[in-house]
This record gives sequence, C-alpha cells and structure tokens, in this order.
Amino acid sequence: MEILLIRHFMTRGNAERRYIGTTDEALLPGQTASFPSPDVQAVAVSPLRRCIETAEIICPGVRRYVCDELRECDFGLFENKNYEELKDDPDYQRWILSGGKIPFPKGEGRDDFCRRCEEGFCRMTDRFIEEGYESAAFVVHGGTIMAILDRFAAWKEDFYHWQVKNGEAYRGKICEREWSKGIRRITEIERV
Repeated sequence: MEILLIRHFMTRGNAERRYIGTTDEALLPGQTASFPSPDVQAVAVSPLRRCIETAEIICPGVRRYVCDELRECDFGLFENKNYEELKDDPDYQRWILSGGKIPFPKGEGRDDFCRRCEEGFCRMTDRFIEEGYESAAFVVHGGTIMAILDRFAAWKEDFYHWQVKNGEAYRGKICEREWSKGIRRITEIERV
C-alpha cells in the first residue's frame, strides 16, 4: 500500500511561529490546492479543523476517516506562544536543553505523544488494509508525521529529521503481508 503523510496547510499560528497543538485553528484564508491532488482511495485525518480543511481542499470526494489519536501534541503552558514570548521562561529553557524530550509543562511528553500517534497510525493502517485500499493519505500535523516516521521508518533518523513545512509530505510504502505479520515499517520513503 502506498501512503502519503501530509502536513496541513498554514494557519495564523503557524505564520506567527507559535506552538499550535490543541488550539483548533482554521487555515489562513485564500489557500488553494498548491499540493497536487493525490491519487488516493482513503484519507485518515486528525480531528482538528486545519487538517479537515486541508483534506477537503486536496482530496475532495475521497472517503475520510477521522482519527483522534493523530492530533498534534498538547504543548501545555507553551500552547499558542512563540519563541519571543517563551525565551526567558526557565521551563522553556529546560525543555530546549532536553532536545524536546521532557514533557511540556502541563502538557504531553514526547513518549506519550509518539505512543498515541503510533496507535492511531496502526489502527488506521490496519483498517485500510482490511478494506483493501491500495493507497491512502494521512492529513495530519508536523509533530504527528515526525512521530510516525520516527517509529515506522525502515531506517533510523533523528526525530527532527522528519520535520516538514505546511503543505509538504512524505510518500512511502507499506507491505501489507509483512504488516499483518507484525513487521510494521514504512519503506521507500521520499519527500514530496
């Protein structure tokens, strides 16, 4: 099965370089399908508006499956703030020095976030394989894409290696036979 991991289009918070996790922002007005419409049979989408709106733009008429586990990380006290607003905060400095590995104050930790994304990705992939789809897209968040590829990429990279900008994506392949036997990996990964 071919899969696409697509990051949603730009929101106001993204344009202002804010940590936007649980905030349910709409896309900035006037965004069009600059991303070529993918030839997919199904779309898994985060329940947040920015992902649903992106899926509507690039995959009109394609069957959508909303998956709560694929939502962005809960940034806790850093939510909706940017570097300028946080740079003097000792909690933020500790988080930066940890390489982003410690939990966000009153938010989610990377391990819990990655585990949640892994569960959602597995659940949706199992369903897509069960329903016989040969191609599927996941319209999700930048953090979600990093979490999925950190866990399932056929080769190991740094977590932040998988970072993509708004409207960018990775394409990869899943061998359904291997997946159903518990060999869960994404191969032939390329940035598109």
